[in-house]
Amino acid sequence: MKTITANIKEGIDQEIITEAGSILKDGGLVAFPTETVYGLGGNALDEQAAEKIYAAKGRPSDNPLIVHIAEFEALNKIAAEIPEEAKMLADAFWPGPLTMIFQKTDLVPMGTTGGLNTVAVRMPDHPVALALIRAAGGYIAAPSANTSGRPSPTCAAHVQEDLDGRIEMILDGGPVGIGLESTIVDLSEGVPTILRPGYINQQMLEEVIGKTEIDRAILSDDSGIKPKAPGMKYRHYAPKASLTIVEGEQEKVTAKINELLKEGEAAGEKIGVIASTETAADYLGGIVRTIGSRSDELSISRHLFGILRDFDTLRVDRIYSESFETPQMGQAIMNRLMKAAGHQVMEV
Repeated sequence: MKTITANIKEGIDQEIITEAGSILKDGGLVAFPTETVYGLGGNALDEQAAEKIYAAKGRPSDNPLIVHIAEFEALNKIAAEIPEEAKMLADAFWPGPLTMIFQKTDLVPMGTTGGLNTVAVRMPDHPVALALIRAAGGYIAAPSANTSGRPSPTCAAHVQEDLDGRIEMILDGGPVGIGLESTIVDLSEGVPTILRPGYINQQMLEEVIGKTEIDRAILSDDSGIKPKAPGMKYRHYAPKASLTIVEGEQEKVTAKINELLKEGEAAGEKIGVIASTETAADYLGGIVRTIGSRSDELSISRHLFGILRDFDTLRVDRIYSESFETPQMGQAIMNRLMKAAGHQVMEV
């Protein structure tokens, strides 16, 4: 299969959007930009399209897909019940990086939901994504547009690297704005529960709907958990090299990583380091990549996956990373970093 890449960095090209929408209506796959990461889109109401998404990604079929919509009213056909909290959250955060889980209707095939009776839904805050959803008929199932387990794509080149020849089209809208997948909150039963942290954190949610809970799986490594949302069960975002997070007071972290650098290089290893803008110059060797400033959380979230892919290209043997417990997005950033590291943490 030849994958077409269409450049839409300059804005909406209706001819390209119409072509992409037709591909989706015919059961094909199109990768497209959102404000979080690039999504791999298929017709959410077509079981065979869901199967194609799983096959293209090499994704386990019990890992649910998120349905993307462009209007709140579209929920009526796919959610069996829309609680008041959902309307309040949609008013506050849609379009935006928030996914909500509902009991599904029969219109949504089990292939899309990973065999669950619930459906995950979001409305992306990106003009290309919204135009494509409308052109495709209103419902696009879209996980991240990468090979399953690899760092999520934050630009079209990442999508091409993983999926070229496996899908019909890539819409190149340039680099994304946030760089981490959406927050997922389960509204299908009981107290609203965060299943995946993202840009919208618990405090922001509680300011709108009151008490919420955080699922125990978010920062754990329990492979026996049945996933209710993408990323809950399987190792995600993983670089090819072993990644270890070094935590503690910054001076001790820097000293320890420098010690590990010296040992690794003496053994002939190529070592990568993920550092902040404030500390990058303190490392005495290795391949140091600056993820961003601790005073600019979006710079950290936006660069994380790209740095992990960069280290794959450079074929490093080991990666050591600082910890990034920033105020708003710290939990989301560390959730992705922990999963990428397979929960390998060194306390100093």
